[in-house]
Amino acid sequence: MNNQFSALRLRKSLIATLFAVTALTACSSGKWGFPYRAPVQQGNWVTAEQVSLLQVGMTAEQVRFALGTPTLTNVFHPNRWDYPYYFKPGYGEPVLRKFVVWFDNNGLLARWEGDEQPNFQPSDYATQQRWDGRQAPQEAEKSLQEATPALPDTGVQTTPLQ
Repeated sequence: MNNQFSALRLRKSLIATLFAVTALTACSSGKWGFPYRAPVQQGNWVTAEQVSLLQVGMTAEQVRFALGTPTLTNVFHPNRWDYPYYFKPGYGEPVLRKFVVWFDNNGLLARWEGDEQPNFQPSDYATQQRWDGRQAPQEAEKSLQEATPALPDTGVQTTPLQ
């Protein structure tokens, strides 16, 4: 009688363990979107429009107004501001962009350099997904327009904001 009870208890625990292992391994597969991997954005989003505002001789406050607060400032090089940006989609290749501005000894903008910056905002997620940093942003927008079906003409005319 005692052996039957322990065998039954062993069978139940074996079934529960097998079920738990099956459930956990099913969640770790990359199929069907499991597990969900959130896209990660870190750093400063700098657009081509913001870069076009820069002019040699601008003050640090003017540069901060145009580009935003720098992500990195070095205590040993206070005349250099770094604006890195890192985007890792849930599934796909990460994108790393760098942009650096330098100031002269008077605190005025001397020069800047960096990767090509996009001309869209990070909220335009569909274009961002297609733009890998190596192609021109216009090509990514064009591929998005080709992939998006055209809306029916409603007769309403709109003008883009400048």
